[in-house]
Amino acid sequence: MAEEQEVKKSKTEYTTVKMTDGRDVQFAGKRKVNKATVIDESKVAMDGDTITLSAGAVSVRMDFRNGETRLIPLPLSLFSQFAGHGGEQKFGDELATPADKPLSEDDMVIAIDDLNAEIQQGKWGKGRAAGGGGVSGASLVVQAIMEATGKDLVTVKAYLQKKLDGDKDLTRRALYDSFRVAGTKTGVIIKRLEEAKVAKTAKLDADAELAQV
Repeated sequence: MAEEQEVKKSKTEYTTVKMTDGRDVQFAGKRKVNKATVIDESKVAMDGDTITLSAGAVSVRMDFRNGETRLIPLPLSLFSQFAGHGGEQKFGDELATPADKPLSEDDMVIAIDDLNAEIQQGKWGKGRAAGGGGVSGASLVVQAIMEATGKDLVTVKAYLQKKLDGDKDLTRRALYDSFRVAGTKTGVIIKRLEEAKVAKTAKLDADAELAQV
Protein backbone atom coordinates (compact mmCIF):
# COMPACT_ATOMS: atom_id res chain seq x y z
CA MET A 1 0.00 0.00 0.00
CA ALA A 2 1.45 3.30 -1.04
CA GLU A 3 2.36 5.67 1.75
CA GLU A 4 0.11 8.68 2.10
CA GLN A 5 2.00 11.88 1.63
CA GLU A 6 0.82 15.11 3.17
CA VAL A 7 0.49 17.78 0.52
CA LYS A 8 1.37 21.18 1.86
CA LYS A 9 0.34 24.30 0.00
CA SER A 10 3.23 26.68 -0.34
CA LYS A 11 2.58 30.03 1.28
CA THR A 12 2.57 33.03 -1.02
CA GLU A 13 5.57 35.22 -0.38
CA TYR A 14 5.14 38.98 -0.53
CA THR A 15 7.75 41.59 -1.37
CA THR A 16 7.26 45.13 -0.05
CA VAL A 17 8.36 47.87 -2.42
CA LYS A 18 8.60 51.59 -1.66
CA MET A 19 6.82 53.42 -4.48
CA THR A 20 7.93 56.76 -5.90
CA ASP A 21 4.92 58.43 -4.25
CA GLY A 22 5.99 57.17 -0.81
CA ARG A 23 3.54 54.29 -0.43
CA ASP A 24 4.64 50.79 0.60
CA VAL A 25 3.08 48.24 -1.74
CA GLN A 26 3.19 44.47 -1.46
CA PHE A 27 3.69 42.28 -4.54
CA ALA A 28 2.65 38.64 -4.33
CA GLY A 29 5.07 36.00 -5.59
CA LYS A 30 6.61 37.08 -8.89
CA ARG A 31 3.89 39.60 -9.70
CA LYS A 32 5.37 42.58 -11.54
CA VAL A 33 2.43 44.98 -11.47
CA ASN A 34 -0.59 45.66 -9.26
CA LYS A 35 -3.71 47.30 -10.68
CA ALA A 36 -6.40 49.13 -8.74
CA THR A 37 -9.40 51.35 -9.39
CA VAL A 38 -9.25 54.64 -7.51
CA ILE A 39 -12.52 56.57 -7.03
CA ASP A 40 -12.57 60.17 -5.80
CA GLU A 41 -16.01 60.36 -4.17
CA SER A 42 -15.78 64.16 -3.99
CA LYS A 43 -16.00 64.22 -7.78
CA VAL A 44 -19.01 61.92 -8.01
CA ALA A 45 -22.53 63.26 -7.44
CA MET A 46 -25.72 61.22 -7.66
CA ASP A 47 -29.22 62.68 -7.84
CA GLY A 48 -31.81 59.95 -8.29
CA ASP A 49 -31.06 58.24 -11.60
CA THR A 50 -28.57 60.92 -12.64
CA ILE A 51 -24.86 60.74 -11.94
CA THR A 52 -22.52 63.68 -12.47
CA LEU A 53 -18.79 63.09 -12.75
CA SER A 54 -15.99 65.60 -12.65
CA ALA A 55 -12.60 65.08 -14.28
CA GLY A 56 -10.51 62.72 -12.19
CA ALA A 57 -13.49 61.01 -10.58
CA VAL A 58 -12.22 57.56 -11.57
CA SER A 59 -8.60 56.61 -12.16
CA VAL A 60 -6.60 53.44 -12.65
CA ARG A 61 -3.47 53.07 -10.55
CA MET A 62 -0.64 50.89 -11.84
CA ASP A 63 2.08 50.03 -9.32
CA PHE A 64 5.21 48.42 -10.77
CA ARG A 65 7.62 46.20 -8.90
CA ASN A 66 10.51 48.56 -9.72
CA GLY A 67 8.86 51.24 -7.59
CA GLU A 68 7.31 53.23 -10.40
CA THR A 69 3.63 54.12 -10.12
CA ARG A 70 1.14 55.69 -12.52
CA LEU A 71 -2.26 57.16 -11.65
CA ILE A 72 -4.24 57.34 -14.89
CA PRO A 73 -7.46 59.40 -14.76
CA LEU A 74 -10.14 58.12 -17.12
CA PRO A 75 -11.17 60.94 -19.48
CA LEU A 76 -14.87 61.75 -19.35
CA SER A 77 -15.11 61.66 -23.15
CA LEU A 78 -14.27 57.92 -23.07
CA PHE A 79 -16.11 57.08 -19.87
CA SER A 80 -18.93 55.14 -21.54
CA GLN A 81 -16.43 52.96 -23.39
CA PHE A 82 -14.44 52.31 -20.24
CA ALA A 83 -17.64 51.45 -18.35
CA GLY A 84 -18.79 49.12 -21.12
CA HIS A 85 -15.41 47.41 -21.29
CA GLY A 86 -15.40 46.90 -17.53
CA GLY A 87 -18.92 45.48 -17.68
CA GLU A 88 -17.95 43.02 -20.39
CA GLN A 89 -14.99 41.90 -18.29
CA LYS A 90 -17.08 41.56 -15.13
CA PHE A 91 -19.76 39.38 -16.74
CA GLY A 92 -17.17 37.45 -18.74
CA ASP A 93 -15.23 36.63 -15.57
CA GLU A 94 -18.39 35.05 -14.15
CA LEU A 95 -18.11 32.31 -16.80
CA ALA A 96 -14.48 31.41 -16.13
CA THR A 97 -14.29 27.90 -14.64
CA PRO A 98 -11.64 25.17 -14.32
CA ALA A 99 -11.21 22.92 -17.36
CA ASP A 100 -12.50 19.92 -15.40
CA LYS A 101 -15.73 21.74 -14.45
CA PRO A 102 -16.92 23.38 -17.67
CA LEU A 103 -20.17 25.31 -17.86
CA SER A 104 -22.82 24.29 -20.34
CA GLU A 105 -24.62 27.02 -22.26
CA ASP A 106 -27.55 26.65 -19.85
CA ASP A 107 -25.18 26.98 -16.86
CA MET A 108 -23.77 30.16 -18.42
CA VAL A 109 -27.21 31.70 -18.82
CA ILE A 110 -28.02 31.01 -15.16
CA ALA A 111 -24.67 32.43 -14.02
CA ILE A 112 -25.19 35.66 -15.97
CA ASP A 113 -28.80 36.02 -14.79
CA ASP A 114 -27.71 35.48 -11.18
CA LEU A 115 -24.93 38.06 -11.38
CA ASN A 116 -27.16 40.55 -13.17
CA ALA A 117 -29.77 40.24 -10.41
CA GLU A 118 -27.12 41.30 -7.89
CA ILE A 119 -25.69 44.04 -10.10
CA GLN A 120 -29.13 45.60 -10.62
CA GLN A 121 -29.48 45.81 -6.82
CA GLY A 122 -26.25 47.75 -6.63
CA LYS A 123 -24.26 44.75 -5.38
CA TRP A 124 -20.93 43.95 -7.02
CA GLY A 125 -21.32 40.20 -6.46
CA LYS A 126 -18.88 37.75 -4.90
CA GLY A 127 -15.54 37.14 -6.54
CA ARG A 128 -14.52 33.57 -7.32
CA ALA A 129 -12.25 33.43 -4.27
CA ALA A 130 -15.29 34.19 -2.10
CA GLY A 131 -17.43 31.50 -3.68
CA GLY A 132 -18.84 33.50 -6.58
CA GLY A 133 -18.81 32.67 -10.28
CA GLY A 134 -20.71 30.24 -12.44
CA VAL A 135 -21.37 26.70 -11.19
CA SER A 136 -21.01 23.68 -13.46
CA GLY A 137 -24.28 21.75 -13.51
CA ALA A 138 -26.33 24.63 -12.09
CA SER A 139 -28.93 24.31 -14.83
CA LEU A 140 -29.56 20.65 -13.90
CA VAL A 141 -30.00 21.56 -10.25
CA VAL A 142 -32.53 24.23 -11.13
CA GLN A 143 -34.32 21.85 -13.48
CA ALA A 144 -34.45 19.17 -10.76
CA ILE A 145 -35.90 21.57 -8.20
CA MET A 146 -38.54 22.64 -10.71
CA GLU A 147 -39.48 19.01 -11.37
CA ALA A 148 -39.52 18.05 -7.70
CA THR A 149 -41.61 21.02 -6.59
CA GLY A 150 -43.70 21.74 -9.67
CA LYS A 151 -42.61 25.37 -9.41
CA ASP A 152 -41.64 27.52 -12.39
CA LEU A 153 -38.17 28.87 -13.18
CA VAL A 154 -38.79 32.35 -11.77
CA THR A 155 -40.03 30.96 -8.45
CA VAL A 156 -37.11 28.53 -8.09
CA LYS A 157 -34.48 31.16 -8.88
CA ALA A 158 -36.10 33.59 -6.45
CA TYR A 159 -36.00 30.90 -3.75
CA LEU A 160 -32.30 30.16 -4.36
CA GLN A 161 -31.40 33.85 -4.28
CA LYS A 162 -33.36 34.28 -1.03
CA LYS A 163 -31.34 31.46 0.54
CA LEU A 164 -28.09 33.11 -0.49
CA ASP A 165 -29.19 36.54 0.70
CA GLY A 166 -30.19 35.06 4.06
CA ASP A 167 -26.82 33.40 4.72
CA LYS A 168 -23.76 35.44 3.79
CA ASP A 169 -21.49 32.43 4.41
CA LEU A 170 -23.41 30.22 1.98
CA THR A 171 -21.84 30.07 -1.48
CA ARG A 172 -23.82 29.36 -4.61
CA ARG A 173 -21.79 26.19 -5.21
CA ALA A 174 -22.46 24.90 -1.69
CA LEU A 175 -26.17 25.64 -2.08
CA TYR A 176 -26.42 23.78 -5.38
CA ASP A 177 -24.35 20.86 -4.07
CA SER A 178 -26.88 20.43 -1.25
CA PHE A 179 -29.49 19.44 -3.85
CA ARG A 180 -27.13 16.97 -5.52
CA VAL A 181 -26.80 14.66 -2.50
CA ALA A 182 -27.39 11.06 -3.55
CA GLY A 183 -30.69 9.59 -2.42
CA THR A 184 -32.50 12.90 -2.07
CA LYS A 185 -35.43 13.62 -4.36
CA THR A 186 -33.49 16.21 -6.34
CA GLY A 187 -30.33 14.07 -6.24
CA VAL A 188 -32.18 11.21 -7.94
CA ILE A 189 -33.59 13.56 -10.59
CA ILE A 190 -30.18 15.12 -11.26
CA LYS A 191 -28.60 11.67 -11.67
CA ARG A 192 -31.28 10.76 -14.20
CA LEU A 193 -30.81 14.04 -16.08
CA GLU A 194 -27.03 13.61 -16.18
CA GLU A 195 -27.35 10.06 -17.48
CA ALA A 196 -29.80 11.20 -20.16
CA LYS A 197 -27.40 13.97 -21.15
CA VAL A 198 -24.53 11.51 -21.55
CA ALA A 199 -26.71 9.09 -23.54
CA LYS A 200 -27.79 11.90 -25.85
CA THR A 201 -24.19 12.76 -26.75
CA ALA A 202 -22.99 9.14 -27.11
CA LYS A 203 -21.44 8.43 -30.52
CA LEU A 204 -21.96 4.66 -30.33
CA ASP A 205 -24.45 2.14 -28.98
CA ALA A 206 -22.32 0.64 -26.21
CA ASP A 207 -24.44 -2.55 -25.88
CA ALA A 208 -24.30 -3.18 -29.63
CA GLU A 209 -20.56 -2.62 -29.68
CA LEU A 210 -19.96 -5.27 -27.00
CA ALA A 211 -21.08 -7.97 -29.43
CA GLN A 212 -18.26 -6.96 -31.76
CA VAL A 213 -15.47 -7.13 -29.20
